[in-house]
Amino acid sequence: MSDDPIEGDIAPEGPPPSDEPEAASFVEYGIEDKPPLGESILLGFQHYLTMIGATVAIPLALAGAMGMFETAPGDVGRLIGTFFVVSGIATLAQTTIGNKYPIVQGGTFSMLAPALAIIGVLASQGVGYEGMLQHLMGAVIVAGLVEVAIGYFGVMGALKRYVSPIVIAPTIALIGLALFSAPQITNPNFGAPGTGQNWWLVGLTLVLIVGFSQYLDTYHRTFRLFPVLLGIGTAWIVAFALSWAGVFPSGSTSYVDIGAVMSAPLIQPVVPFQWGMPQFQLSFIIGMIAGMLASAIESFGDYHAVARMAGKGAPSKKRIDHGIGMEGLGNAFAGIMGTGNGSTSYTENVGAIGITGVASRYVVQIGAIVMIIAGYIGFVGQAFATIPAPIVGGLYIAMFGQIAAVGLSQLQFVDLDSNRNVFIVGFALFAGLAIPAYMGNVEGGAAGFQEGLSQVALLGGVLGSEVIATTVFVIGSTGMAVGGIIAFFLDNTIEGTAEERGITELEEMSEDDSDFDAFFDRFSRSSESEEPAPRAD
Repeated sequence: MSDDPIEGDIAPEGPPPSDEPEAASFVEYGIEDKPPLGESILLGFQHYLTMIGATVAIPLALAGAMGMFETAPGDVGRLIGTFFVVSGIATLAQTTIGNKYPIVQGGTFSMLAPALAIIGVLASQGVGYEGMLQHLMGAVIVAGLVEVAIGYFGVMGALKRYVSPIVIAPTIALIGLALFSAPQITNPNFGAPGTGQNWWLVGLTLVLIVGFSQYLDTYHRTFRLFPVLLGIGTAWIVAFALSWAGVFPSGSTSYVDIGAVMSAPLIQPVVPFQWGMPQFQLSFIIGMIAGMLASAIESFGDYHAVARMAGKGAPSKKRIDHGIGMEGLGNAFAGIMGTGNGSTSYTENVGAIGITGVASRYVVQIGAIVMIIAGYIGFVGQAFATIPAPIVGGLYIAMFGQIAAVGLSQLQFVDLDSNRNVFIVGFALFAGLAIPAYMGNVEGGAAGFQEGLSQVALLGGVLGSEVIATTVFVIGSTGMAVGGIIAFFLDNTIEGTAEERGITELEEMSEDDSDFDAFFDRFSRSSESEEPAPRAD
């Protein structure tokens, strides 16, 4: 019998309207939900699969720049494992003590640029890879401590009152748009056979992920929950079969090298200060702080994006401060463990929430535990590294466009009939794409940029200093930092009403500081409850 009300009957009163954003409608598991353990392990593994490209690409880039493949190939796997361990521990800390969003922590491309610049300087001095890592450790530790101060002293949260949807929209959009040029997507190398982009493998991965998540999701919940795992797994099996059959030659971008997995050690040591004690050099530290600032701006956008994806109100100042502060502790921990890189919120993870609808903090925590275990098992890291770049590229295409769209959806709260608003958003988006593209074309990278600034009339002596040049180069190379800074400046200097800018509606949908129960608050309450009651006289 149908439960629909018959004409003339009074329909039962429905639940009161929710204050949650409409994005909650597609969420399968909310932030507080705990799926069954077996399902959570697979879902957590899937979350980490989405960011495996960055987690493997960054240590490989560092190892290549430091010459580890030639001088210490056995330590490359340990460096990758260190990234896994740091990612898992930093994620557990962020999801339990930090902002408590279901957001993965891991290596950051924003801090890769200054790291490569530091390596270049040290290489010219004949320093070995262990010495390079020691200098990187020192720079990352100090940058992390600076970020701790920015977070826990409330600097980032204090800026929230000046950040309208006009600023948030291009910042989040550029997180996705700026990655359109990732080498896994736009590999231009067509030299040796098989070294160029394999577009049909990219297409296969993309078709599988889109098919599972958008077309087959209504047929079975497995397709809805595990589209990334199914898509990447199926594409990897196809690539492995074609590699085994000789269709994909060894050394090609599509080749699956199982031999590297078989030769990896069962257990690899990943311990603090494993490369030696950190070295501290001011110029290196300043450059790494610049990368950290760009990373913090990106994380600010990620917090709003993950809240939007999970169907929650915009993050409060208190949650933002705790998140940035914990990312600083994650950076310092990464420096102590010797990744040569920092730790930040992963945009890929935010995209995975949009595709799968799984925003469970518990799932991300289970995945983090799996990641820690994987970091100590040598062949696991090598197995992740066998995922061909074209498969990662297909994954990126599926996710990053959605992140850009989530950013642009913030514009629904502003007056788009206002020429002021349209100008700011358009200017910020264009500059956030154009300026990093210019920086990427500077011959000689950071060193070449510094040399160019030193030749500027009158101000060359100041602008050409290593500290200023490196800071400008790193921030200018980060699209979301460029777009966010420009939008922030224009939005707060060009006249506009709070309603016109979307601030009024953003404040109404933002959570209160009291809605965020920090770890320290709970600890304080438990301490107060243990105090003996005053004795009655």
